Amino acid sequence: MSQDRISREDVQHLAQLARLRLSDEDVERFSKQLSSIVEYMEVLNTIDTSNVAPLYSPAQHDIQYRKDEAVHVRTREQVLANAPEKDENYFIVPRIV
Repeated sequence: MSQDRISREDVQHLAQLARLRLSDEDVERFSKQLSSIVEYMEVLNTIDTSNVAPLYSPAQHDIQYRKDEAVHVRTREQVLANAPEKDENYFIVPRIV
């Protein structure tokens, strides 16, 4: 596996697609970094995973059910207390036309 798997031209093309300006040093560094990532992925591809069940999440999720009840936790006055502009029971917002 060669270090030139992702060429400078590939990096420059990707940078152009992403509308990025990269210096020559950045292009060289990204070429090496991306090549090492691809090489590592190739190492992982050699591992036999045929007998391994897919893992959809690393955490075990127990579903917590609760009753779906409407609860009023704030009064209208509390909600309107921090409004920059209000008119008795309503928020006043800028007109958008």
